[in-house]
Amino acid sequence: MESPFKNETHSSAWIFQTWASFIISISAMSIGILYLPVDSWTKGFMGMGLGFSVGSTISLSKTTRDIHESKRITSRLDEARVEKLLSEHHPLK
Repeated sequence: MESPFKNETHSSAWIFQTWASFIISISAMSIGILYLPVDSWTKGFMGMGLGFSVGSTISLSKTTRDIHESKRITSRLDEARVEKLLSEHHPLK
């Protein structure tokens, strides 16, 4: 039986685009914070906010991926159990 889950690979263009957009957005935000007409405490606070936002986004994406992968594994195990049960109790054998 064919698995309903495919190992989808990302194209090199997609990987480049995601890294480029990440680097450009972080760079633009950092430059914007550096050139703000405010005191150093405010710039530091905004820089910390940027750092925590990036960190929490990475954590969230990893957690979401892990949850999705665990559901796929559970689904595959359930599918294997059903296949085994059906093959053992096939009415035409």
